[in-house]
Amino acid sequence: MCFGFNAPGALRRSLEEKGVDRRGFLRGAMAAGVGVGLAGFGGAAAAVAAPAASAAAGRPVPPGLISIQLYTLRSIMRGDGVDATLASLADYGYTKVELAGLYGRTAEAMRSTLDSLGIRPSSSHDGISATPAALETKLANAVTLGQTHINVPYLVSSSADDWRRWADQMNAEAAVARESGLKYGYHNHAHEFTTDLGGGLTPWDIFTSRLDPKLVHLEVDLYWAVTGGVGVGAADPVQFAIDTILQAPQKVLQYHVKDRAVAGDFADLGTGTIDFARIFRAHTPKEFIVENDQPDVTPLQTASVGYNYLRTLRF
Repeated sequence: MCFGFNAPGALRRSLEEKGVDRRGFLRGAMAAGVGVGLAGFGGAAAAVAAPAASAAAGRPVPPGLISIQLYTLRSIMRGDGVDATLASLADYGYTKVELAGLYGRTAEAMRSTLDSLGIRPSSSHDGISATPAALETKLANAVTLGQTHINVPYLVSSSADDWRRWADQMNAEAAVARESGLKYGYHNHAHEFTTDLGGGLTPWDIFTSRLDPKLVHLEVDLYWAVTGGVGVGAADPVQFAIDTILQAPQKVLQYHVKDRAVAGDFADLGTGTIDFARIFRAHTPKEFIVENDQPDVTPLQTASVGYNYLRTLRF
């Protein structure tokens, strides 16, 4: 997920079980509507130094740990293109995907299609729930699909109280999710690191201090963590991302592996500046999820390049 507005529209589509337009971000509050202010991402336009060539020695990413966020393929995940796209992913070697909506299908129908291709939806992006009934539906769908993880993809506000309220709601939802056998997490962007909520307090400070490490894990988007480092003026934005991962009380179970071009744009894996091997050596997650919010050429090429990059990278 990257950047955008129209959060109420996205929540409405989510609750209607339609495909989520992640440029219309999700938001919600369990008992009362929480006003959301749009916060700037800070100065994230600076370039990140290109990584040194990784040593040939080292271990590869196991193929069973490689996934892809289907938002990357959203432009072709329509109508008959859903089946064709998923079939191509299977041909490339993917056995896991992370869902971003159900593309007009029921959970049962999507599960049937994925099962036929040997693909498992290990994870999904779903906004925090506006009502208890919405939470029940969200978790029921995840169980039907055979997921092990469910992640909140995006929250934004300039109010510290909003972030505290969201953290408390996520803890409550995660407790319910655990009863269904699901791990519940949060996916970051850059603004969690760059938004000053007063006195230097950031959303990341609140979340990492308030989210229950026994209930909530982190899905760290490496592009956005590095971009957050650029935004706060870190001398070494990749080290900033590594420190973010290692210092969080919550477990980092998943990565969004998304590259960053010299100018700060998105890039297909291996064509940008982020030294992923260095990050993977510092911490190895349970799942490596390929993503590019704006594929360089075509979505399927991004998917193929991403899978092959992770399979050949040594760390």
